Amino acid sequence: MEKRKWLRFFVPHMLLMVLLISVFCLPKARAGLAPPMDFAAAIALMEGFYLYHTIKDYRNGGFRTGPADITMFVWFLLLIWELWTSVSGRAHPVLIPSPENVFHVFHVQWHRILVNIVYSLELLFGGMSLGLTAATVIGLYAGWNKRLHDFLYPVANVMTPIPAIVISPYLVLLMPTFRSASMLVIVLGVFWPTLLGSINRITEMDPRILDSARSLNPSTQTMIWKILLPYIFPGIISGLKVTMTTSMLMLNFAELMGATHGFGYFIQNSITYANYTQAVAGIITVGIVVSLLNWIISRIQKRLIHY
Repeated sequence: MEKRKWLRFFVPHMLLMVLLISVFCLPKARAGLAPPMDFAAAIALMEGFYLYHTIKDYRNGGFRTGPADITMFVWFLLLIWELWTSVSGRAHPVLIPSPENVFHVFHVQWHRILVNIVYSLELLFGGMSLGLTAATVIGLYAGWNKRLHDFLYPVANVMTPIPAIVISPYLVLLMPTFRSASMLVIVLGVFWPTLLGSINRITEMDPRILDSARSLNPSTQTMIWKILLPYIFPGIISGLKVTMTTSMLMLNFAELMGATHGFGYFIQNSITYANYTQAVAGIITVGIVVSLLNWIISRIQKRLIHY
């Protein structure tokens, strides 16, 4: 069993050696390749990330196969990409850029990429915060007040399945600035599902909890903020990943229409000018940012929710 674990540790590194040989030693059939050092730096970062998790698992007395399997998959994809583009030159020279050129974009355009990341994250967090806060507060009152519940619940049921991206072209025309239109798209994309979920959580509360609370004859404000909010709060936190994913979809789509900064703009503008090397770098950037946000949300969930 111990031998199998060590084998799973060494197999990714054997694949890594093949990848490095392909990058540095094999002759290249494609012309116009960037220096391979930026690609090698990206490989080194991924290898360091894998080693960090492996050492961490080893110190904790275990060895997870997940990091090793993911690393092997990544090395395999990069190897196929390198062999198909740079080494053999069989891939389309424009539509499928080489990994050397794609990772070189991060080196020469890091400032522009960083500006677009900051711009998108400002819209993302602003829209998420407004949508979550408004939906939670209104959902608390709608879940407790029957008249408000009877009005909002059917409306939320109708609006929730309608994606905000459907009306985003109209919002772009209606709002005074593109930035405000983009944020409104995110707010609407988060608001209705969160509102419906908040109302449902309160409606599905154990009647014994409500009866015990009513026996103390609390005020409406006390009931909402001291009893109902703590009850639905874990559900809101546990759904943050879904909320963030929804917000990111809304954001990227909104940025495709008239934006001058952001993830969606960076990718769409690159495709418009047939700069697919830059477009692929933008797609990779989105994947990295989303993975980092998911990790942050997981940490928040572990701290705020105790099972």
